[in-house]
Amino acid sequence: MAIYKKANPKIWSGRTSDQRLYMHEKIKCGPIESISPHSIALLGYECDEGVKRNQGRVGAVDGPNAIRAQLGKMPNHLDSKTEVYDCGTIECIKGDMEVTQNKLSQLVSKSLTKNALPIILGGGHDIAYGHYIGLANHIGKGKTIGIINFDAHFDLRSVENGPNSGTPFYQIAQDCNANGTPFKYLCLGIRPDSNDKNLFETAIDLEVEFLRNTEFNIQKLKTVSRVIKKFISGVDHVYVTIDLDGFSSAYAPGVSAASPMGFSPDIVLRSLGTIIKSKKLLGLDIAEMNPTYDIDDQTAKLAASLIHFVIHRE
Repeated sequence: MAIYKKANPKIWSGRTSDQRLYMHEKIKCGPIESISPHSIALLGYECDEGVKRNQGRVGAVDGPNAIRAQLGKMPNHLDSKTEVYDCGTIECIKGDMEVTQNKLSQLVSKSLTKNALPIILGGGHDIAYGHYIGLANHIGKGKTIGIINFDAHFDLRSVENGPNSGTPFYQIAQDCNANGTPFKYLCLGIRPDSNDKNLFETAIDLEVEFLRNTEFNIQKLKTVSRVIKKFISGVDHVYVTIDLDGFSSAYAPGVSAASPMGFSPDIVLRSLGTIIKSKKLLGLDIAEMNPTYDIDDQTAKLAASLIHFVIHRE
């Protein structure tokens, strides 16, 4: 079971002004049906059932509001024509992750009918399956979606024991195979200490493109940019998913699988800039925000800053 919860304006707070200088003064609260065309639609995904099934540390269910709280405090540099909406939250009830993903896919598709950019706040990385299905259902057959995942993990685990936060891209690959749709997946920041040899073999079998964490850094920006641009040139649309556990725990301690060996924000920001310039970005989400393990809201601030960066360049 999953329920939809209306946006709570009280979550959005910060310094006040008479010029809408801050994001909490800019953001409107309302259902997707009420949003203006060509706006930005924020939607929460309160679910960490997939993390629990994947034997991870739970707590990401509280991620969406933690991100909202930090984004609201940030400055607003958007023009008056650009509208940003908080469209509410999908809550997972009694561990029914599959129904929650299905509800997410429906709302993502609905936001795209408004020509809005959906930005989904998570929540476990099982967010990716529901988000992708919503994008795919909207564009229909004949168009390709390239997935760009900033992550330490492939998340290509088998669904033999059921879907979880480690299976979304394997599930997408299966769906693509069943539908005769190309599976286009680029993963940036892969760590050998976070993926067993079977996952690497699966990635190779599925023709996944990836850069290891030793290759994904600002010193190798030219190579990273070239890989991203080549990948984007081969697809019609791009879906970006950012798993916060891909970052070093120096930047993102508040995740279910923290590690000091992750990447840094600078290369992610430059990569996002390249993606946005392509004009192919169809949807974006932030996964694995876990306030239980955060320190001084560092991870929530990082997630909010990533969203702030995207919406000010989209």
